[in-house]
Amino acid sequence: MKTTHRATFGGRLSAVLVTAGSAVGLGNIWRFPYVAGENGGGAFLLIYILSVLLLGVPIMLSEFAIGRNTHRNAVGAYRTLSSRWSILGYNSILAPLLIMGFYLVVSGWTLEYMIHSLTGEFTRISTPEAYESLFNAFTQNPWKPLLYTVVFTLLTHGVIALGVQKGIERSARIMMPLLLLILVVLAVHSILLPGGTEGVKFLFAPDFSKVTPSTVLTALGQAFFSLSIGLGCLVTYASYFKNDTNITHTALQVAFIDTLVAVLAGLVIFPAVFSVGIEPTAGPSLVFVTLPAIFNTLPLSMVWSTIFFLLLVIAALTSTISLHEVLTVYVQEEWHLSRRAAAWIVTGACIVLGAAASLSLGAWQWLQLGGKSFFDLLDFVTANIMLPAGGFFICIFTGWVLDRRFMPAELTNHGALRLHLWPLLGMLLRWVCPVVILLIFLDNLGVL
Repeated sequence: MKTTHRATFGGRLSAVLVTAGSAVGLGNIWRFPYVAGENGGGAFLLIYILSVLLLGVPIMLSEFAIGRNTHRNAVGAYRTLSSRWSILGYNSILAPLLIMGFYLVVSGWTLEYMIHSLTGEFTRISTPEAYESLFNAFTQNPWKPLLYTVVFTLLTHGVIALGVQKGIERSARIMMPLLLLILVVLAVHSILLPGGTEGVKFLFAPDFSKVTPSTVLTALGQAFFSLSIGLGCLVTYASYFKNDTNITHTALQVAFIDTLVAVLAGLVIFPAVFSVGIEPTAGPSLVFVTLPAIFNTLPLSMVWSTIFFLLLVIAALTSTISLHEVLTVYVQEEWHLSRRAAAWIVTGACIVLGAAASLSLGAWQWLQLGGKSFFDLLDFVTANIMLPAGGFFICIFTGWVLDRRFMPAELTNHGALRLHLWPLLGMLLRWVCPVVILLIFLDNLGVL
């Protein structure tokens, strides 16, 4: 049974921008460039785009259909369609909570680095080793990262507390265009650097000699996680869609924006990296260690560095808002509380988890399990177990458990729209996507 008097997004543009905001995050701007750099550039990009279309979009459509059909939170949505599958909804609640534990810490780092850039502190450092030392000293500090984690959590809370339309929708209509504008400005600047065109060639000229089975699985995994699949975000945001929303067009537009942001991030980073003669395989340190050193060699280094880390702050905030909303609407609807009370409960839980994750990198290094810090453990469990499991069972649920008429009816708005690709989508959901996700799962665990 569907709920009534529930908030909805104001229109198609809002639905696209808000949902794209949930997908776009540090995974696009921080993770994609270094993963692409480690896996050959252009060939990886091509495989990644195919993965988004063949793996990401079908599962995204499944979550959209479930959310819009029920107009409920993640747990309520699955319970409405099949009480036996409520556990899938609980996975979609627990995963965002655990992700917030470490994601808010990294988000706090972006805020700290933006302030470092703004105050000109980076201009007093001259070597990559000094930047690495600065990064290590900051992350292991007992109180600074914790402070920034709390500040970022409260920024997220402020948007959530304003509600769906005044908070989430309004912020997305401002932040997503601003994010794209900053990316374009930085990309143009990087491409025009001496030697910058070599970075462009690296990103767009495929070298298939560097492609291995591991490259393919990495691209599939990046597409899966970049689109926020299996997190409850897509189900929750789709629950705010109007009943006449064309969810197929929305999914394709979100996938396009998400991929565009990743490509633009590559155009920001690779030309800059090639311009100063650094290898694009610098790994996770590319953003927090290598790039500040690059910016410091450029005219107006403070300006470009500040703009870049502002970009990271915005990207992180659009993601933390969506993760927080998944939890807030669950607490509000399932515990029968006001939105304000629900938001504070979630914020409190996030601060506790974030504090433990942050301190586990420094003062609480004893907080470990299986040789992993609490920070790394949250990352490992969610990325390697909970999200693949969620995506796998979403495919089983929509492809095999629900009535065969459910997905075609939702995708066509019960016959109001045409859909010629359902046989292909149905095959992908029932057969291809589950097998691919299982392979990603086994690869993440080191079985393959």
